[in-house]
Amino acid sequence: MTTDYDICFVTVGDKKTADAITLGLLQEKLAACVSAVPGVESSYWWKDKLERSAEILLIIKTRRTLREDIIQFVKRHHPYAVPETVFTQIEGGSKEYLDWLGANTRFTTNIPLDKLPEGKK
Repeated sequence: MTTDYDICFVTVGDKKTADAITLGLLQEKLAACVSAVPGVESSYWWKDKLERSAEILLIIKTRRTLREDIIQFVKRHHPYAVPETVFTQIEGGSKEYLDWLGANTRFTTNIPLDKLPEGKK
């Protein structure tokens, strides 16, 4: 069963940033729920160096139509130069949960069509 919903993964370096992004996404109805998973250890390449950081993983439940809004929101509120915003489709779930998710998120994007990246219009 294909749905109209996604999960977005965002990593942040501290609780203050996690709380600010979580609260903002919920207040703007860009997400119905955000789960914060502390204690994530990320290893990655940055500027030709191998790095390792303790991070908090945000698991954001949202509508697929809000992807670009979430990307832009995270860019505005995240201290990283290249914040992670990775989406995956919710292929299925209980009807009650999916109905709740839809009832607690904006129905459409806030970004005007002329401001969406090419290929998203």
